[in-house]
Amino acid sequence: MRFSKLQAAGNDFILINGLEYRELELSSTAKKVCDRHFGIGADGMMTCEESKVADIKMNYYNSDGSRGEMCGNGIRCFSKFIYDNEIVKKEQFSVETDAGIKYINLTLENGKVKYISVDMGKVDFRPEAIPCNIAKEHVLEERVEVEGRELEISSVLMGVPHTVILVDDYKGYDIDKLGKIIEYRTDIFPKKTNVNFIQVIDNENIVIKTWERGAGRTLGCGTGCCSAAAIAHRLGKINGNRVKMITEGGEVFVELDSNYNILMKGSAETICTGEFLL
Repeated sequence: MRFSKLQAAGNDFILINGLEYRELELSSTAKKVCDRHFGIGADGMMTCEESKVADIKMNYYNSDGSRGEMCGNGIRCFSKFIYDNEIVKKEQFSVETDAGIKYINLTLENGKVKYISVDMGKVDFRPEAIPCNIAKEHVLEERVEVEGRELEISSVLMGVPHTVILVDDYKGYDIDKLGKIIEYRTDIFPKKTNVNFIQVIDNENIVIKTWERGAGRTLGCGTGCCSAAAIAHRLGKINGNRVKMITEGGEVFVELDSNYNILMKGSAETICTGEFLL
């Protein structure tokens, strides 16, 4: 099976042309190819297929084989992959995802993809949309006990559920341990949640570290960046409409309007191409 491996902000993915390989069992294939010891190694896997409502459809699977509704860094890699492979031969196109249709705008430099902008849609603050079992209008700075300590969490839906914890610094926060515990707090998050620890540097810069649902600790998360920017703005930690999210693997730029419609912009890079023995 031919594949490409791409990364965006340190988030790495295996991309497969689903128009060529139509009979793949996607969940088990994702677990196999994403394994960093016995496979290629990646945070997730994506395939494309025809869409009746958009130019192309994206199927996304986490490294544990679970299907994800959406992936922000992933859709940038996906967009570069389908353009480079002439699956969609346009600089502006639409992608069907399990979280709705996303609209892509490519910035080219010397005929090659330099940046990918994605209209991510509107952040949903409703607990029932996340979903979250907290009976309030919004889940903002709610106190929960985790491992004997009290943390303030804020949660939204950005295609997938995201929970954000603001920190003054990262000392004393075991992100892997706390992230995993919060992800699996199904008493609060029945479909689990992604977990982001953020440090607001100033009005235009936020540092973010992410534990991803179904993938574990990753170097970056596009939907996490969008969620964190929206929550920071809603809590008054930033007051502009543009912010640079500094992930452990790179930078993602987020723009938001007064209604919390989100535009995400960043790069994506092809690491390698090859063949995988199924």
